Amino acid sequence: MIQTLSDPDTGPDTLPRLPGWVTRRSAENAEDVAFLSGAALIHLHHALNRPDIPQTLLRDRLALSAAEACLTSSGRPERAADLRDVLHLLRPGDHPGPAGEIYLSWRRAVERPVSAKALHRALPAHSVDRIATWLDAGQGVPMRRAAMVLERVLTDAPQDEIAALILADATLSRALGWDHLVPLLAGRLSRRDLRKSGDELRHACHRAAVAAVPEIAGLAGDLARRAARLEAVAPKLRAKPAAQAVALFLSRDALSAGGLKHLMSDRAARRFCDRLVALGAVRELTGRETFRLYGV
Repeated sequence: MIQTLSDPDTGPDTLPRLPGWVTRRSAENAEDVAFLSGAALIHLHHALNRPDIPQTLLRDRLALSAAEACLTSSGRPERAADLRDVLHLLRPGDHPGPAGEIYLSWRRAVERPVSAKALHRALPAHSVDRIATWLDAGQGVPMRRAAMVLERVLTDAPQDEIAALILADATLSRALGWDHLVPLLAGRLSRRDLRKSGDELRHACHRAAVAAVPEIAGLAGDLARRAARLEAVAPKLRAKPAAQAVALFLSRDALSAGGLKHLMSDRAARRFCDRLVALGAVRELTGRETFRLYGV
């Protein structure tokens, strides 16, 4: 029995590579695209089951990418750096603005196992019962279910593309046996795709999966290597709460020194973050001298 569609020559610090035949040739025939989509999703399923991948961090970073893609598709100028600033630099009580709201929706959507109640935190404008009804709108194989839910939400709430994309990805993730939502379709479906229906929309979802999986798998491999590096240098860190701080870095896209203030003083947190940068374990993400953000 075939156990994997991946190349066998992989080491413990690398992810299996997606076979070139999945993405090498452009296929437009609906049957061919559906086959390639299935192959890509099987590969991703195996990759995401690896214990060396920091799953929470991966989902958090994919949430950032999904939010950025949604903003780009809608013509808004905010990019990843802007969204990070919205999340980390706003003062208590400030409104994050439309872009920040979209980002927060995606972050909340990936935080907890998929359920109508958990997704209500991400989509508070819709009731738990309505979300549950939408999640049950899909039937059949995973991608068919996701496309049906996407179409149903856009029919019932045509102005809420974010809710439609979140619930489509939630449906796909749950149908594939994943506990948490993994943002996959949102980054590759265009606004033109979202105006399609039936077989055309399902075809667009298959194409989105074929395009998205290599990027997600590549990011997962990169984060696995970076996480291993951070864990390798952790014993060199003298701060008493170092283990807790390392765990935070392995679960969040970005952290400010202030994000560690419940573990250590502001000065100690800044020195701790700079030490991690010097050791090559994390990166400073902003290029600024003040209000810096750090991430694996």
